[in-house]
Amino acid sequence: MLPTVAIQGFEGSFHQIAARHYFGTGTLTTPCATFGEVVRQVAGGVTGHGLMAIENSIAGSILPNYNLLRQADLRVTGEVYLQIRQHLMALPGQRLDDIQEVHSHPMALLQCADFLNQHGHWRLVETEDTALSAQRIREGLRAGTAAVAGKLAAELFDLEILGKDIHSEKKNYTRFLVVARPENAATVEQPNKASVYFHTTHSQGSLAQVLIRIADQGINLSKLQSFPIPAKTWHYYFHADLEFDDPAQLEAALREMKPVTEGLEVLGVYHKGTTHK
Repeated sequence: MLPTVAIQGFEGSFHQIAARHYFGTGTLTTPCATFGEVVRQVAGGVTGHGLMAIENSIAGSILPNYNLLRQADLRVTGEVYLQIRQHLMALPGQRLDDIQEVHSHPMALLQCADFLNQHGHWRLVETEDTALSAQRIREGLRAGTAAVAGKLAAELFDLEILGKDIHSEKKNYTRFLVVARPENAATVEQPNKASVYFHTTHSQGSLAQVLIRIADQGINLSKLQSFPIPAKTWHYYFHADLEFDDPAQLEAALREMKPVTEGLEVLGVYHKGTTHK
């Protein structure tokens, strides 16, 4: 039986595409309006898993989501990388010459600016979600209106793609984390990636001492993100993603890191994600 997964966004969103790649095409998803709601659904046991974007190859890290994970005491159980491919879609039978308005999330409109600017008479309308824009066109039978969204939205809402891959930057990828409550986070066989939180003393060279110990174990530090510690001005804690070949490397690194950190927490140990188009 496939799990129910909480996702940010609506049916047909890129989160749903990523969930299908990770869990399977028949996966049941629970749409959430915000990332905070995704975390609450999982932490409260409403759904067994959640899937949430954590960083984008162009826009960078989604910083609030790191804090959400840390505060909710969830575990990272996996990840997936998805190429963000934007398409222009409208009701069947419509042509580019028929389009007067284009609806989508403002980020999607920005990502497709080069294509959209070629049609200067089109009115661009910002909405809260790419897939929801597509759904509204179908439900309202809105002739003359197109949406910018992913391929799944066109399939779900029976829309015709008038412009394929209209995004300006072709190498645009988003990394999604799969999260679960600790009791639902099954042990992963032969993991090769881990996410950890730590903080150090506010003294010269303290962070360097941690990084040296990670490097000494032959571990690749693929992500290091700092966050201010509330009520401690100019003090920071760090999120680190560690890639390794043997779990023994991680175990050794954690032992070596503990004496030079004031706090160390393993957020998840899992398999490095694959990239999907």
